[in-house]
Amino acid sequence: MRQMAAGSDLQRNEQVKNPARRLALVASLFALALVPATSIAQPQAPSAVQIRQVGTATLQNVPPIPDDIKASVQRYQNYREAAFQDWLPDGSMLITTRFAATNQVHRVTAPGGARSQLTFFDEPVADAKAIPGTQRFILTRDTGGDEWFQLFATGLQSQPVQLTEPGTRNQNLVVSKDGRLAAWARATKGSSDYSIMVADPASPGSRRVAYQGQGAIAPTDISADKSHILLTRVLNNREQRLLLLDVASGRATELAWTRDPARYQQARFSPSGTSVLVVTDHGSDLLRLVEIDIASGRRTMVTPQARWEVEGFDVSNDGRLIAYSLNEDGFSRVRLIDRSTGREVARPELPGGVLTGFDFSPDGRSLAVSLSTPTSAGDVWALDLASGRLDRWTNSELGPVEPRSLSEPQLIRFQSFDGLSVPAFVYRPTGVAPGARTPVVIDIHGGPEAQTRPRWNPISQQIANELGATVILPNVRGSDGYGKRYLNLDNGPKREDSVKDIGALLDWVARQPNLDSSKVAVYGQSYGGYMSLASMIHYSDRLVGGVERYGISDFITFLTNTESYRRDNRRGEYGDERLPEMRAVFQRINPLANVSKIGKPMLVMQGANDPRVPKSESDQVVERIRSNGAEVWYVVFSDEGHGFQKKPNNDLRREVETLFLRRLFN
Repeated sequence: MRQMAAGSDLQRNEQVKNPARRLALVASLFALALVPATSIAQPQAPSAVQIRQVGTATLQNVPPIPDDIKASVQRYQNYREAAFQDWLPDGSMLITTRFAATNQVHRVTAPGGARSQLTFFDEPVADAKAIPGTQRFILTRDTGGDEWFQLFATGLQSQPVQLTEPGTRNQNLVVSKDGRLAAWARATKGSSDYSIMVADPASPGSRRVAYQGQGAIAPTDISADKSHILLTRVLNNREQRLLLLDVASGRATELAWTRDPARYQQARFSPSGTSVLVVTDHGSDLLRLVEIDIASGRRTMVTPQARWEVEGFDVSNDGRLIAYSLNEDGFSRVRLIDRSTGREVARPELPGGVLTGFDFSPDGRSLAVSLSTPTSAGDVWALDLASGRLDRWTNSELGPVEPRSLSEPQLIRFQSFDGLSVPAFVYRPTGVAPGARTPVVIDIHGGPEAQTRPRWNPISQQIANELGATVILPNVRGSDGYGKRYLNLDNGPKREDSVKDIGALLDWVARQPNLDSSKVAVYGQSYGGYMSLASMIHYSDRLVGGVERYGISDFITFLTNTESYRRDNRRGEYGDERLPEMRAVFQRINPLANVSKIGKPMLVMQGANDPRVPKSESDQVVERIRSNGAEVWYVVFSDEGHGFQKKPNNDLRREVETLFLRRLFN
């Protein structure tokens, strides 16, 4: 299992392209109407929009950033993190880390060894997978955050060779154990159907369509003899099915025992090839690791019964050991099982945090683990399975931040309107006098089927310790990690029940003697951006302002304009806008239809190349809020998509957020 935090892109959530030339043209047209900026607390007429350019970003109504804020942001931005990607056959590791502006692939040959950079793109590398039996690997990257990913094969000292066709989207790469066959899912413009592609990584010209799928379909494993490929079809966030593709004939057969609605994730062949190991919630509220006989569908529990979900697993090449991780209230807990005895063996004692990847070494002697914690950005360890010794392979820097000044998040729970217990992580500023009441930032995650977890969160640390505010990160209903019942509590017409969870959180804040309920701001990205807008609509009288990055402002326009390869998947979560009854719900709850209720300042940020939540979603809500006389700061990055991956852009984003929040609280 690699890159656990990233997840399968077919199951992710929430762009109309807007080139820099167009932004420059708009800026020149508005330049004729420039007037002095007003205070953030005052309404501002639409004609008063001020525009300036900083790097690739167009900023509307954003004042110049003071030097002290720039310095504050840099203290928390000059960290490095390392994430495990794969083992090479010689026992060295591939990791991703950043030396300049973007994450690139590096090689580390021994614990504590130097990081040797292997890729040098301007764009970040999303992941890398070793080609067994060689010192080569396949990397994935896109352009400007557009998520039209391309695959490249390369080595330790060679030029990357593109395996995929320009203009297509390629993901979910798997490679056979002998390194001679690669398979991946390919999407094309305007189609919601994926093709399963295969090729010999050493021969890009061998690329061909092995199977033309329907909907969101992807490979998850290749049989040892390369005759079959295991496929997953994602119907929605609650239901996946498994298929077996015969490589020679191109025929795919759905495995009948996956037809009952359930999630089937990270499926792979067992060492014998006669069964499948898969994480599933079939017959359970929680995700568990199960072995299923392919022919009969007989199921055998692999992991012991637990009150937490299995988040991932890996199997040693000889099939003797299984490593798996439990998501215990957000924290990753790694466990090892000896399959010959069925008993648990020694557990690695890792810091409390969140796995970003783990994998057995090819020789089966070590288990690599990469982990992010609240007070460390992310590093890689290896567990020696014979001795139980844990060796640290990387030591990443926090930059000029004193570790003792960092906040350890506290896990709390509050009761919502219907009695539901909702968990949240709370970052309190360090060094605050007893009884002092602090401002509050409520940071709502995206997804909605995602989960806030106790990993490195520099913006929460900075807000807490530089602005003196308490940051609360709730896992409202609909969040992953707490079972399928909790996951489905916000689906379709129940969408605003999750917004009511924020109302309950505001009630909780008002009861806390150390929190200032008169200074609360809401903050979110993607689906969390929708939640920020919805919270500003429902609770504007209890909030001083809101920040939203690439959020949904109208579910109907969002579902119409999001890229076609993900539209049906999102309809399964939000509801189908083509159905009259669901369309009526959207027309009632859409932020765009209710923005007249937003009377407090908003900061909106967007990547121009976002394929998930198109830029039009931000454009229309900014225009509508301004037309009502409320103030909006708006920032658009021309070379980013759904999330800001380049360090200069992320630096600027956090500078603007810091200035905005400081003005709200002062």
